[in-house]
Amino acid sequence: MHADATALAEAIGCGKMTARQAMERSLAAAEQHESLGCICYLDAEQGLAAADAFDALPVDQRKSMPFGGVPTLAKDLGGPFRGFAVSAGSKSLPRQGGEADSDLASRFRDGGFCLFGITTTPEFGLSLASEPAIGPISRNPLDPSLTPGGSSGGAAAAVAAGIVSIAHATDAGGSIRVPAACCGLVGLKPGRGAMAAGPLFGNHLGGIASELAVCRSVRDAERAFSVLSGSARGPYPPVEQAVARSGKLRVGLLTELGSDVAIDPVRAKAVADAARALEAQGHEIVSLAWDDIRAVVEASGRAFRDVIAINLASLAKLPGIDASLWEPMTQAVAEEGARMSGVEVWDMAQAMVYVSRDLHALFDRFDCLLTPMLASAPRPTGSFPSDHRDTDLHFARMGSFAPLAAIANISGFPAITLPFGVDRAGLPLPVQMIAPMGHEALLLALAARLEGEERWSHPFPITGLDR
Repeated sequence: MHADATALAEAIGCGKMTARQAMERSLAAAEQHESLGCICYLDAEQGLAAADAFDALPVDQRKSMPFGGVPTLAKDLGGPFRGFAVSAGSKSLPRQGGEADSDLASRFRDGGFCLFGITTTPEFGLSLASEPAIGPISRNPLDPSLTPGGSSGGAAAAVAAGIVSIAHATDAGGSIRVPAACCGLVGLKPGRGAMAAGPLFGNHLGGIASELAVCRSVRDAERAFSVLSGSARGPYPPVEQAVARSGKLRVGLLTELGSDVAIDPVRAKAVADAARALEAQGHEIVSLAWDDIRAVVEASGRAFRDVIAINLASLAKLPGIDASLWEPMTQAVAEEGARMSGVEVWDMAQAMVYVSRDLHALFDRFDCLLTPMLASAPRPTGSFPSDHRDTDLHFARMGSFAPLAAIANISGFPAITLPFGVDRAGLPLPVQMIAPMGHEALLLALAARLEGEERWSHPFPITGLDR
C-alpha cells in the first residue's frame, strides 16, 4: 500500500480523520522539522480555515475532490496562490502579490488541497540548491548536511520529511526533477502547453517553465497531472494527450556522457538496472552513445542560460524592483542578459526550435529515453554559492550536477524522475525518462512499472498516516 497523498485523501474521505486533524498534524510536523528550512512562510490560520471549509462541505462534494482535505504547500515561485504572497527568495520582493489565484492555483483548490505555507527557493530559482541569502537554508531530510536540490528544494524537503504528502513545484531547468531526485521522490515535468500558466504568465520564461508537484508516488503524480492539466488557455495550443501504448516499447538508454561529465558509477548502474527491468517486462532497449545526443544537450544548456539571463534583465527593469538588493550572482546573470543584442536573442530562439527538432529526430529510434538524473549524490550545502559573480562557474556547477535536465525544458518535452535503488549512504539512486510531446501517460506508465520493483522506500512516514 502506498503512503502518499492519495492514501491521505482516502483516509480523510472515509472518516478516519478530518481535514482539520490532517492540517493540525502537518502544522505540528512543520514545527518539528523547522531546522530543515523547507518552509519560508507559514500561515496556520489560513491552513486551518481551509481545512475547516473543506470539512463543512457536503459529503458528495468532498468525495468528488481527488485530493480532498490534503494539506499542501506552494512554492515561492510560480502560482500565485491567493492569500500567499511570494518573495521569490529575494530581498527585493518582501512578500508581494497573492491577491488572486492563478488558473493553476484555482485547480489546486478545486482538487481539494488545503494550503498553509510557502516553500523555500533560491533567489528567482537561480540555483540547484535552495539557499537564498535571506534564508532559510533548506536541507535534505535524508542527510541535513546535503542539499535537497533546487529550485523546488523546500517543496521536496517538506514532502520527503513527511510534513506534507505532496507540494506544488515548478521546473524551468530541472527544478522539479532535481529536488525529487535528491530526496527520493517522483517528479514529473509536464510538456509545454499541458499546464495552465495564466492569467499573468509571470513564470512562463519563454515556454521553458512548467508547474506541477513533487510527489511520493507515481500514482500521485498521475492523479495530480490529471487534476491540474489541460485547458491551459495559452500561450500555446492545447497539447493532445496520447493514450499510453500497451505492448512492447523501444526504450533508448544513455548511461555515459563522455569525458565532459563524470557520472557516478553507482548512479549509472541504477539506470542500466532500470533498463534491464524494463527489458524483462518485454520492452526493447536501444543503446545510445554520448555523441548521439551531445549537440542537443550542449545547445540546451546555452539556451537555458540565455533565457534565464534575459528574464532577469527584464525583471530588473520593472517598477518597484531594486536590483541592487539582489545577490551577486543574480545581478551578474541579469547583466549578461542586458548585454545581449537582438540578434543574439533571435539566435537563442532559433536554437530552441532546433533542439526540439533534433530531439524529435532522435525519437524516431525509440519511444522513451532513459537517462541518469544526477551525476552524483546530492551535494553538500554551500556547493552552489551565490555570493560571487563568476557566472561561468555557476552554470558549470549546475550542468555537471544535472547534465541532462535542461533538454526537456528547452525542447518542451515531458520528463519524469523517480528513485530506482539506494546507495550505501542510504541516498536514492534516481533515473530520468523523457518522451515526446503529449506522452506524459507513457512516462507515468513506465515509471509505475519501475516503482513496482520496490527499489526504494521512504524513511519518513507522512504525518498522520501509517506506513
